[in-house]
Amino acid sequence: MRLAEALLHALKDRGAEAVFGIPGDFALPFFKVAEETKILPLVTLSHEPGVGFAADAAARHGSTLGVAAVTYGAGALNMVNAVAGAYAEKSPVVVISGAPGTAEGNNGLLLHHQGRTLDTQFRIYREITVAQARLDDTAKAPAEIARVLGAARALSRPVYLEIPRNMVTARVEPVGPDPEWPVDADALAACADEVLARLRAAESPVLMVCVEVRRYGLETKVAELAQRLGVPVVTSFMGRGLLATAPTPPLGTYIGIAGDPDLTRLVEESDGLFLLGVLLSDTNFAVSQRKIDLRKTIHAFDRAVTLGYHSYADIPLDRLVDALLERLPPSSRTGDSRGHGWPLGLAGDEQPIAPMDIARGVNDLSAAHGPLFIASDMGDCLFTAMDMMDAGLMAPGYYAGMGFGVPSGIGAQAVGGGKRVLILVGDGAFQMTGWELGNCRRYGLDPIVIVFNNASWEMLRAFQPESGFNDLDDWRFADAAAALGGDGTRVRTRAELKQALARAWATRGRFQLIEAMIPRGVLSDTLARYVQGHKRHHAPPKD
Repeated sequence: MRLAEALLHALKDRGAEAVFGIPGDFALPFFKVAEETKILPLVTLSHEPGVGFAADAAARHGSTLGVAAVTYGAGALNMVNAVAGAYAEKSPVVVISGAPGTAEGNNGLLLHHQGRTLDTQFRIYREITVAQARLDDTAKAPAEIARVLGAARALSRPVYLEIPRNMVTARVEPVGPDPEWPVDADALAACADEVLARLRAAESPVLMVCVEVRRYGLETKVAELAQRLGVPVVTSFMGRGLLATAPTPPLGTYIGIAGDPDLTRLVEESDGLFLLGVLLSDTNFAVSQRKIDLRKTIHAFDRAVTLGYHSYADIPLDRLVDALLERLPPSSRTGDSRGHGWPLGLAGDEQPIAPMDIARGVNDLSAAHGPLFIASDMGDCLFTAMDMMDAGLMAPGYYAGMGFGVPSGIGAQAVGGGKRVLILVGDGAFQMTGWELGNCRRYGLDPIVIVFNNASWEMLRAFQPESGFNDLDDWRFADAAAALGGDGTRVRTRAELKQALARAWATRGRFQLIEAMIPRGVLSDTLARYVQGHKRHHAPPKD
């Protein structure tokens, strides 16, 4: 078996659903094998950041490996930001980079795409991946592939594989199973017992779920765990969209000052807050109404469980959930079922559009036809998404890098069996990666895209309103949609927005772009509260 085939089969066997990439000379041999063998679908995009975001989205959507294939230097280094975001938010992206042949650096000449040294790229990726290998030894390559892919799956973070171009067709043995990551059964049992004891002793326990629940494909089991525990369930800001289709969905999303006051009090006054797969980031906890003493919580994250002042190491989240379920009898209880009061009823009048009007319009259609999976960029589009019904949501909620929305929506629909995706993106982020929509026609993808266009980096303006560099020009994105293979509509009033949403929802086969023109300075209710809370928490001390 050729090395590239062995790698592709190993990826498919471990759940990968597609390879996203951009070819280049050092990667051409790998792309040739990928295209000819069709072991995995090959989806090529236009710019390496988009490749990284799409692969990240495929990993998040399927709770499996995402795959990004690029060329050496100019390709892989162009994708560093997207991979860094995947690392920060625990998304297992497998980066496959072509590389110079094993003897190409021996003739005394610098090679094109080379940085400081031939190893510069490898060293850079060591900082943003949890395992790396250069596949330059046919005898060791299968074991190295298994080791690296095993780390991606166990740790749910990106990994890096570099293939010299003369090694792509070298003959190798098939890739075996992942190396085992041992778990101490006694430590696991003691941990599960102590977690349940803490929860039973609490007067007001609360379960908060976050990104790791989806990364490890645990939503169904965690929904059952919540039912058996009989405790209220909320999501973190980053976990918004989790358990959306559970029999009893979460009460809402905890955003401190920016969120629902009752839910905020429920979380912050809990004496048994169980943080399941929760990333302790500023976006999750920086605007708490009152500071949560994390030393008094139960925190399961990154293969460790911390209870108060001590921790259990090497406890995978899936094994912990299984152990807790084994100790709890089945129950017909579903906990608190108050549900979320979604804003509904978009007025069809001539008033200008505000972000909350977009939420109402989307919710009206979701209530009538069923919600869509949402891929959101960073900015007020994400804060508006907090008030939208969804069938799941992905966004760069912690890393907060712009440009994620459009390529992530493409990646999600590419591996989602044709299920339609709703993409939310601001005009600033659309300038970065929105043009990837031009690839939808080739692959039969038809997302609905709503561009929040205020001709501004409006979220930055909210934090620093005096700066003129936040002003952007009007690029008239809707006008470009037809040339890219879709349909575009620019709307300025709520009546126009209502008509455009209905038309987009009913039209299949081409991407639908709605350019919603929003006056500068108009924010969603959630972002406005978040900004005020953030300013309050970070205000300089008074004299």
